Amino acid sequence: MEGATIGRSYAEGVYALAEKHQAHAAFLRDFGALDVLLGAALVRVFLESPKIATDLKKQVLRKTLSDHVHPLFLNFVQLVLDKRRQRLYGAIAEQYRGLVDEAAGRLHVQVTLARTPTAETVADIRARLSEIFGNDVIPHVSVDEKILGGIIVKQGDQVIDGSLRRRLLALRRRLLVAT
Repeated sequence: MEGATIGRSYAEGVYALAEKHQAHAAFLRDFGALDVLLGAALVRVFLESPKIATDLKKQVLRKTLSDHVHPLFLNFVQLVLDKRRQRLYGAIAEQYRGLVDEAAGRLHVQVTLARTPTAETVADIRARLSEIFGNDVIPHVSVDEKILGGIIVKQGDQVIDGSLRRRLLALRRRLLVAT
């Protein structure tokens, strides 16, 4: 939880920087490049190792990224290294993307279905949820056969459970109370 909080602070800082220089598109692209770089286990171990000098890490990142990322983004990456928070690059990226989506009126929701949906079904769910929430909704669909049917939508702390399983459990409770 602490990592998410600290990641949010850094994300807000880099968001303000990108906002000031109108560089959100570049920074989103650059976070993607950083994600790819950190996807290599050897690179992650190199950056997270306390035995390797920060100056060497900064030098390697500068050579690796300087031709591919915005100069201000590279400065940000190096600042995170200076503060020894390189383990938080992923959390910072996630929080930053969330801030950009929030500013653009996009809302990410978790959608659980009993079966794998078609592209048309996902489009229908997106349209309906966009109406309900009043924002452009980006559904992240997962499948859980245990819900039997229907849909469960989670957005932040809010849960809309329209699953068949919940309905059957509610019916069972009502029948047990009636007897």
